[in-house]
Amino acid sequence: MDRLLNVLTVTSGLLLLFVLVSVRRAHIRVEYSVSWLLAAAALLVLSRSRGMVEAAAHRLGLSYPPLVLLLVIGGVFLLMFYRFSVILSKLRDDNIALAQRLAILEYHLQSLREGKRHA
Repeated sequence: MDRLLNVLTVTSGLLLLFVLVSVRRAHIRVEYSVSWLLAAAALLVLSRSRGMVEAAAHRLGLSYPPLVLLLVIGGVFLLMFYRFSVILSKLRDDNIALAQRLAILEYHLQSLREGKRHA
């Protein structure tokens, strides 16, 4: 299990580094990077505390402590995917509203142009 925790530590560290570099290069917006940074930090803390993993496995009735890691990782990413689904849904609704407003403005602009031609 120590090898698995070490791999998770390295993976968490790489994820933290990757997200920070992406924010610095403006590949990802800061408000979206917070979820990734929190997830990586949670995995890093969990990977460095073997006792916490074993205690969680005991409380959950699992005989194999690494299953706790899988459950936590899965839960963290499910929450992140849900959060991003909410964000995407809002962006889609905003995009529809913006397209409708643009269509109304184009209609009014066309009406004004046609009014000038007939005047």
